[in-house]
Amino acid sequence: MYTQIADDLRAQIAGGALRPGDDVPTEAELAERWRTSRGPIRNALAALRGEGLIETSRGRPARVVARKANQAVDVSVPFTRWARGLGVTPGAQTQELSLRRAGAKAEMLGVSPEDTIVSVVRLRSLDGRPTMLERLCYTEEVGRRLFAVDLDAVSITEYLSSVGHPIVGLQHEIDAVAADEQDAALLRVSQGTPILRLSRTSRDADGRIFEASEDRYLSEVVRFTVSASGISTDGHFMRAVGG
Repeated sequence: MYTQIADDLRAQIAGGALRPGDDVPTEAELAERWRTSRGPIRNALAALRGEGLIETSRGRPARVVARKANQAVDVSVPFTRWARGLGVTPGAQTQELSLRRAGAKAEMLGVSPEDTIVSVVRLRSLDGRPTMLERLCYTEEVGRRLFAVDLDAVSITEYLSSVGHPIVGLQHEIDAVAADEQDAALLRVSQGTPILRLSRTSRDADGRIFEASEDRYLSEVVRFTVSASGISTDGHFMRAVGG
């Protein structure tokens, strides 16, 4: 019975009869509609909650939530290609493209603090909805290439690859941070809101770092996933699978 109830509610969500922000009928209403006890109703709601379609909280009806876009972090997929794979339109609004001293970014890029680097800040969107704020730094040789193109219209990763700077190796780190003033203004959240941070360093074929990035995602829009090959021989850890 609970699978039938879950299927019906899922179909209503997919068809738009229940939209993000709408309350799901109460347990009592669903029990009366389906002529059943509350046990199957609770199981159905739990299934939908596990799929990320609804959220529940004490003292109020379940509510439909916007489905999150999954992004794998064990592989490197440019934001533009990833968005198109989801069937949505990627957008970019460049906030900054500048030459500046490496300063605090020097160690990350493996250069001197007095060396010149290229800094990029871009707001990325999915179907016009602010989704992620990119803060990118490049070694000067690579970064100067970006002054020749419209950064609102290209995938930086794909463009640099096309001009001889493909990403051959990378390292990701994920954590959560509080939205700063710039994050808040561009992502349209309150300052201090928890957001997901994906930090990345990219290497060329010679193993040299040429890009260091810090991408800040709205957690209500995106969630990160990792594929794994199974349990290791010591029984504790899983090994990420590249692709």
